[in-house]
Amino acid sequence: MPNCCLQSTLGVAVYGLHFLLLFLSHQRSYRFREAPQAHSMSMASPEIQNLAQRLFAFEAAHDNAARDNAARDDVAVQVVAELRRRLIKLAGVDGFRSLLSRALALAKAEVPALQNVRVGADGSLEGFDGVEPIQEPAQAGRVLVTHLLELLVTFIGESLTLRLVREAWPDASINEANSRTEETP
Repeated sequence: MPNCCLQSTLGVAVYGLHFLLLFLSHQRSYRFREAPQAHSMSMASPEIQNLAQRLFAFEAAHDNAARDNAARDDVAVQVVAELRRRLIKLAGVDGFRSLLSRALALAKAEVPALQNVRVGADGSLEGFDGVEPIQEPAQAGRVLVTHLLELLVTFIGESLTLRLVREAWPDASINEANSRTEETP
């Protein structure tokens, strides 16, 4: 599928997602924080958890290779920032903020250490550097990214999500969402 067709298809799907999430976020009776058991990361498909793990491993290796006395951003912030760059082109800042806000609400229900993390006006993560050391920041970040990827799969489908991820990380070994970690039998 040509890139323009992907952008068009993805744009329509994410545009609809944007309005759905905005509608839900404005409903006073709908509370994201009240569903900790309803949707935990452990309920996320193994494929989505594996994909999040692969992105984390790739970004961590890339960060270690590229680090030269520069301050290291958390891997979760880097992964979210890359997805943000891609999705803002298709859904706009408000659409991405809605999606990330929902993923963050789900993650906060599982990882209380994320309570001070918030989504900035531009769709970036703020306050992640303050995640309590009691909860490993990498694990907290994986929970957040897993929920973000799962929401993308839910709203735009697995194939478009994988294509978006492959475009964002062309050098990462992300073949299929259902590919297990490479092990030699």
